[in-house]
Amino acid sequence: MQHCDTLILAGWCIPVEPHDLVLPDHGVAVTDGKIVELLPTGEARKKYAPGVLVDRPDHVLIPGLVNTHTHAAMTLLRGIADDLPLEQWLKDAIWPIENRWVGTEFVRDGTRLAIAEMLLSGCTCFSDQYFFPEIVAETAEDMYMRAVVATPVLEFPTPWADNATECLNKGAELVHDRYAEHTLISSAFAPHSTATVSDETFGELRILADQLDKRIQIHLHESAQEVEDALAATGERPIERLKRLGLINSSLLAVHAVHLTDDEIRLFADTGVSVAHCPNSNLKLADGIARITAIHSAEIPVGLGTDGAASNNLLSMPGEMRTAALLAKAESEDATALPAATALRMATLTGARTLGLEEQIGSIESGKWADLACIDLMHINSQPVYDPLSQVVYAIHPQQISDVWIAGRHQVENGALAQIDQADILRRSAEWRQQINGQLS
Repeated sequence: MQHCDTLILAGWCIPVEPHDLVLPDHGVAVTDGKIVELLPTGEARKKYAPGVLVDRPDHVLIPGLVNTHTHAAMTLLRGIADDLPLEQWLKDAIWPIENRWVGTEFVRDGTRLAIAEMLLSGCTCFSDQYFFPEIVAETAEDMYMRAVVATPVLEFPTPWADNATECLNKGAELVHDRYAEHTLISSAFAPHSTATVSDETFGELRILADQLDKRIQIHLHESAQEVEDALAATGERPIERLKRLGLINSSLLAVHAVHLTDDEIRLFADTGVSVAHCPNSNLKLADGIARITAIHSAEIPVGLGTDGAASNNLLSMPGEMRTAALLAKAESEDATALPAATALRMATLTGARTLGLEEQIGSIESGKWADLACIDLMHINSQPVYDPLSQVVYAIHPQQISDVWIAGRHQVENGALAQIDQADILRRSAEWRQQINGQLS
C-alpha cells in the first residue's frame, strides 16, 4: 500500500473538471498539501495507507469555493448602514466611519472575523481590496487562508496612504515584494474606480503591474450613476477611458460590471477581461442586475464574489452561487440559463481563473493544492438527494459545510473551526461594536 497524509472518502465527489460530472463513492488522497489522486472509494481503501482517514459517506466533496471580490475587514461594519443607495451609502455612512476607525487593529480583527465566516461556509480563497493590505496578508497567513491581496490605489488621503503614489509604493514594498513566492498569499493592484484614480496614476499603475506581472482589479460600471457621472466629468464611459489608457486586457478583473453595452461585452471577450460578479451586493445596493447570461455566452470568465459584509451582509459563497443562478434565469427569462454545474464552476475553477490561480486550485485534479470543502447532505432541506450537484447550488445552507481543507490542512472539522479561536474573534467583534456605537449614538 502507498502512504498518503490524508485520505478523504465521500458519498459523492464533484471535481468540476471535467465539467458537470458527479462521481459517487469516491475519495481523494492528499500528500504534502496537494492532491495525489481522485479514485473510487473501494480502490482508495486498497491502495492507500493514510496518516489520517476522513470518511464522509453522506457528504459531497467539492473544490473549495473562491470568493473573487470582498473587503474582509468591513465585516466590522456589517449592518451599520443598510437600505441606502450606493453613493449615499459610501459618502454619508461608510467613508466617514472608515476615516474615524480604520487602522491596523480594525483591519486585523475584521479580517479575522471574515476569514472565520468564509471558512465555515466552504470558502478556501478570497480576493481582498482594502486599506492596510499588509495586515490582511499577515492575518490570512496566520490563519492559513489562501488570499489574493489587492493593494488599493486612490488619489485622496485614506487611513492607509495620503495619495496614489504612496499607495503604489507601499503596496509594492509591503505586499507585492514580501509575498512574491508565498504558497498561500498572492497579490494584485486595486485602483478603486475610475472616479478616484487619475489618468497619470493609471499610466504608472499599468507600467508597474507589467513589471511585477500583477493583475489589476477595479470596481467598474457598478452602478448607472457611476457611468453617468463619468460621462458628465470626462465625456467617456469608464470602460472607454480604461481602453484609451491601455488597461482593457487579459490582466484586468472588472468587479461588478453591471451596466455593460453589447459593444462593451464584445470588447471584454476580445481582450480577455474577466468579471467578478457580486449578485447579492448588487441587489442590496440596487445597482442593477448584471447581464451575466450574455457575458457568459460571450465566453468571458466570470467568478463570483460576496463584496463586503457592509453591503451584502453575508460572506456566503453558497448564497452567491444560488443567487447568481436564479438571477440569470430571471434576467434572461430562460430557465436553462446558468445551470447548477456552471454556477459551481464560477464559484470554483473559473473564479480561480479570474485571479490567475487556475493551475493551482479550483478543481479536484492531481497536482493541485488540496483546497477542498465537504458538505453534509443529510439535512432536512437537502433530502432526498436525486442530484448532488443540484443540491449544492440550490438546496444547502452554509451550516452544512462539515469540513474544509486548505493545502491539505484541516481548517474546519465537523462544522467547527479547527485551528482558530472563535471565542476571541467574537469578543473582539463585540468590543468594536461598542466603540463604534459610541460614535454613532
